[in-house]
Amino acid sequence: MKTKNIKTYSAALILAAAMILGVAGFAFAADTAAAKPDWFFSDLVEITFVKQHVQVPMDENITLIDSRPKRAKYDLGHIPMAISIPDMEFDENVGKLPKNKDGLLIFYCEGPECKLSHNSAKKAVKLGYKNVKVYTDGFPGWMKEQGHYPSVSGEYVKKQMDSGTDMLLVDSRPKKTKFDKGHIPGAVSIPDSEFEQMTAQLPQDKNKLLIFYCEGYQCKLSHKSAQRAMALGYANVKVYSAGYPEWVEKFGDAGTAGAKKAAVKLKSGKEEGSIDIAEFEKVMKESPESIFLVDVRDADEFSKGSPKTAVNIPVDQLKKRIAELPADKSVVFICGTGARSGESFYMVQDVRPEMKNVYYVEAGMTFKKDGSFEIAKPK
Repeated sequence: MKTKNIKTYSAALILAAAMILGVAGFAFAADTAAAKPDWFFSDLVEITFVKQHVQVPMDENITLIDSRPKRAKYDLGHIPMAISIPDMEFDENVGKLPKNKDGLLIFYCEGPECKLSHNSAKKAVKLGYKNVKVYTDGFPGWMKEQGHYPSVSGEYVKKQMDSGTDMLLVDSRPKKTKFDKGHIPGAVSIPDSEFEQMTAQLPQDKNKLLIFYCEGYQCKLSHKSAQRAMALGYANVKVYSAGYPEWVEKFGDAGTAGAKKAAVKLKSGKEEGSIDIAEFEKVMKESPESIFLVDVRDADEFSKGSPKTAVNIPVDQLKKRIAELPADKSVVFICGTGARSGESFYMVQDVRPEMKNVYYVEAGMTFKKDGSFEIAKPK
């Protein structure tokens, strides 16, 4: 009798446990269903999967696709090596998809709340693509990972140049065989193979915008240089992955000769290398952005007042930062007396003799905090 009661009790416990597990399993299934909206694509991947496949160059059977709007999102920053096919323009851009329907397609957009990549993935499946994934965390998730940097478009680079953004555009290709034969206007040459020896030419401000580029999607150099810069503590690093080949296609050839033609030739003063004072005042009044103005005084002097368009490169730092001087703009050096600015002019003649449109103000100058200045014209 006692044994029978024990068996009955055990059976009841087992039944109760099964019921509890069943309820728990149902609740878990319900939670799981609730956690995954019905508009989600069926095959989702995490960042570890994406990192395995983002390579320079990309495998020909793998395509990473940014489904966000191009101008508002992709141009400003995207996962390196991704192509832009906005979901709203999917049908017009199917030609960008690979012909191989068995190749891997990875779509992403602006994170877990963004439907665009899921919509695009479903459209790709309808077109017959068999290996389609969605990276749900998207671009925000990518950028949270330490050591990651964004790629930007040629339109973004052009806009920064046209608006006079304080940045350093770096050509990571070999100087003699590539840079000297053609480069983006305003870029400086810091070949990746010589990066460690040329770090002095990087800006002192670690928050300054740095954009690296090289020979396009098949070229690793700009990506390697970007990683080196981040390791040095630079916090605003981007890569123009499409690089110089796309720039030429979109905006025209910008070789060294073209850059020289773009520089405005200014009227010279009486002293060698000096700029005519009236010419300088006219330029500063009408088109100050047309010249690259360098205040070579010390940083403490500069902080008390200088023209708004001026950059500060103290004369004792100029030699190691001389690569920052652009070839596509006339360069004008200023100081308080004409002494340090004159020294800077001759330094450029020694170190970068190919630069012809370089000047200095041979006069006493006083500067105000609001960016205005006065020139004591020589008698």
